[in-house]
Parts: sequence; C-alpha cells; structure tokens
Amino acid sequence: MSAALLNGKELAAKKRETMKEEVSKLIEAGIKPGLAVILVGDNQASKTYVRSKQKACEQIGIHSVLTTMPEDTTEEVLLAEIDRLNEDPDIDGILVQLPLPSQISERAVIERIAPEKDVDGFHPVNIGRMMTKDKTFLPCTPYGIVEMLKEAELQIAGKHVVVVGRSNIVGKPVGQLLLNEDATVTYCHSRTDDIAKFTKQADILIVAVGRAKMIKASDVQEGAVVVDVGMNREDGKLCGDVDFDEVREVASHITPVPGGVGPMTITMLLENTIQSAKERA
Repeated sequence: MSAALLNGKELAAKKRETMKEEVSKLIEAGIKPGLAVILVGDNQASKTYVRSKQKACEQIGIHSVLTTMPEDTTEEVLLAEIDRLNEDPDIDGILVQLPLPSQISERAVIERIAPEKDVDGFHPVNIGRMMTKDKTFLPCTPYGIVEMLKEAELQIAGKHVVVVGRSNIVGKPVGQLLLNEDATVTYCHSRTDDIAKFTKQADILIVAVGRAKMIKASDVQEGAVVVDVGMNREDGKLCGDVDFDEVREVASHITPVPGGVGPMTITMLLENTIQSAKERA
C-alpha cells in the first residue's frame, strides 16, 4: 500500500485563500502589508524564486517591492539599502535572496535587517526567540513543515524525529520547532557514522541535504512519515533527497517533489509578512 501524500501545494492554496481575506481586512483598516525583496546578481534559480514570491504576494494582495542590484554590488551599498527599508513605514518584511556574491557577508546582511521586519526568520534575535518558544517570525521552510504535519493531524508529541541535515535554514530550526512540539529529536549529517541506523528509528524522518534520492526504502522504518526538503535535478527532472518511488511503499505519509514542502515555504513567508503588518496595526 502506497503512502498518503502530504500535498503542500493543496495546503498552500487553502492557506492563501484565508490570507487573502486577512489582507483585505487590513487594507480596509488602512494598512497594506508590504514586502521588500532584494536580489543581488544574476543567479537564475534566485530569479525564479523571487518571481514566485512576487506572484504569491500579488495573488493575496500584499504590496511587494523588488530591488535588483548588480553582481559587483558592495556590502556597504547593500547594507545602506537595508537601512533604508528598515526605516520605511510601508514595508513590513525585508527579504534578501540568498546566496549572495562572495564579496558580501551573508551574516552581516541577515544581522542588519531589523528583527521586527525579518520575515525569513534568520536574524539571531528571532532564532533565539524560537529556541525559547517566544513569539517570533519562524524560518519559513521549517514553519511550513510543522504546519503540514499538523494539518494532516499527525502526532508529533512523543514521536522520534530524525533530521538529516544541519543547515541554519532548514535542518537546525526544523529540529528545534519539533522539539518545541514535544518530539524527541536526533540530528544526522555528513559526519554521522551509519546514518541508516538512525533513519530506521524515525517515526518522522526529515531529509534536507541536497543529494538526489539519497534515502532508500531500506533506510526507512515501516509506517514512518517522510518529509523531503531536497530539490535536485536528475536526468533533467526535479527530484528530492528521498527515492520517492521506493520509499512511498514503506512510509505511511510522504511529501512529493515538487509540490510538497516548496509551496509551503513561500506561504509561510506571506504569513510572517501579514503578522508583521498586524503588529503595525
């Protein structure tokens, strides 16, 4: 029996309908949520992501502003633009599309965005608040994953979650969010000996490493929930870090690639922007 699909595309569409109503009410109250996106350089993947974000803003009524800068932009110039947006009363969220050219420090950029406008949830202040379960902007992909699990009414409390990957954007924060939901969390990464020993113990397995079809059916416990954050190309087709065709035969629930976690990431960015606008109200 094949696993049930955790369909991020459907959930994202449903959430965006609710958000459209929220934005409409805010606009009636005289507040139009505003998101500023800064794109530095000519990275094609980044351009695609930015277009998706702008289209999503347009669909639900969020005002979006795109600032594009050339590849040779200095860190000083980029930080000055962030300072300007921090002071702009019509902007509720600021997002600098990563990766950045090598002459610019990602850390300096992330730390320059005012925490109250950090709708990506990457600022150290917001990461600290997430760790202590204080109200804050949550990193969008981990936030989307937790929402998917809850929407499917899958139990998190008391379950053993295994996270494969330890990035600051997905791996570390998703483990923390699930720990906040009372899961028991194990992290695995490139230096872990015998990763399969751990993945086979997972009630909920989250994979975010960027290696096509790394996780096979033999790595997964029967009946596990499998969340695939990977986005890779193999033979010209998009695929995840999980061998979907194999693993769906042993898992109870699984996310597809594409159409799983991806649509939820942008949706939670919109959610954070709306919440920021509500604070302004």
